[in-house]
Amino acid sequence: MNKGGETLRVACLGAGYFAQFHYEAWRKNARVRLVGACDRDQEKARATGLTAFGDLGSMLKMVRPDLLDIVTPPSSHFSAIELAIEKGVRAIICQKPFCTSLEEATQAVALAKDAGTTIVVHENFRFQPWYRTIRQALDEELIGTVLQLTFRLRTGDGQGPRAYLDRQPYFQDMPKLLIHETGVHWIDTFRFLLGEPEAVYADLRRINPVIKGEDAGYFIFDYPDGVRALFDGNRLLDHAAENCRTTLGEALVEGTKGTLSLAGDGSVRLRHFADQKDTLLFAPQAWEGFGGDCVKNLIDHVASGLLDGRPLENEAQDYLKVIAIEQAIYESDRLGRKIREFASA
Repeated sequence: MNKGGETLRVACLGAGYFAQFHYEAWRKNARVRLVGACDRDQEKARATGLTAFGDLGSMLKMVRPDLLDIVTPPSSHFSAIELAIEKGVRAIICQKPFCTSLEEATQAVALAKDAGTTIVVHENFRFQPWYRTIRQALDEELIGTVLQLTFRLRTGDGQGPRAYLDRQPYFQDMPKLLIHETGVHWIDTFRFLLGEPEAVYADLRRINPVIKGEDAGYFIFDYPDGVRALFDGNRLLDHAAENCRTTLGEALVEGTKGTLSLAGDGSVRLRHFADQKDTLLFAPQAWEGFGGDCVKNLIDHVASGLLDGRPLENEAQDYLKVIAIEQAIYESDRLGRKIREFASA
C-alpha cells in the first residue's frame, strides 16, 4: 500500500441510509480521494456526487481504487470481497455484520490472506470517544481492579407496528435482530475494554410481534477471577438522552477503587469508592457524525494505518472471534446454558 504523503483512492459500494456517514467521513480526510460510488439503485449512487456505477465490476475496472469500502448488507459481502480481490484491490473495509456466517467469513479471510489483501471490519463502536476515554481510564487504573461492566441498550425505536420502518425497515424481517445487528457492537466493545471472554450465557426474547427476530435479552461474559460483563438490551425502552442514538444506552464500569459511568449524552464520569460526588472525565459534545463521529474515527484509523504502516484494529482475521462469540450467544439461548467453548475462529 502507498505510504508517506500519498493519497488513498477510495471507492464505495452501497449508497443506502448508513452509507451517508461513510461518504461524509471519507470527504473529511485530506489524504483520501473518493473516486466512485456503486449501488444497484444508480440514482442513489449519483446522489453522492461521485462518478456513479450500478455494477461493482465496472467500477473497479474503471476507477481502480486502492481501497473498497463495502457498505451493504451481509448477503452481498462475500461476492463483493471475492470480486475486489480478483480485480487487484489491496485493501477492503466491510460493514458489520461481516458476511452471512462464520464459515463464509472464514472463507473470505482465507481468500484475502492468499492474495495479500487487507480486510478491516467496520465495527466502529470501539472508536466512539467515550469508550476510548473509558479504556484510557482502565489502563491508568483509575478504578482499581475491574469487577463488573454493564451496558443497558435502550434505543426506544422498537415499539408498535411501525417499529424501524422510518429508518431501517429491513429490521422487521431479520430473523436475528438484537444480537446479530446491534448487540454485536458490544461483543467487540467488551473485548476492547476487558479482553477475550472465557464463557457466555444468554437469555433472549421477542416482545414486539411485528418483527421476526429477538428485540430484548441479556448476555453475560465470564472473565477470570469472577469478573463479569453484562449486556442488557431492550429496543422497546428508552434512556435519559436528548437523542437515544448517541450512545444507544448507558454503561457502568465498576472497580475496587471506583466507578466509571457513561450517560446518554456521551459524557463519562468517575466516582471514587465511598465518595458521593463524581468527576467529569469526558464532556458531552455536539457531534456532527453518527455515534461520536465513530465512523470518521475508524476511517481515519484505517487510512493512516494503510498510508503510514501503523497497526490496524479489527482486521477480519481477528474479527472472526466476534462472529464465533455471537454464534455462541444464540446457542446459549437455544440450549438454556452457559457456553464455555466458542467455535474455532
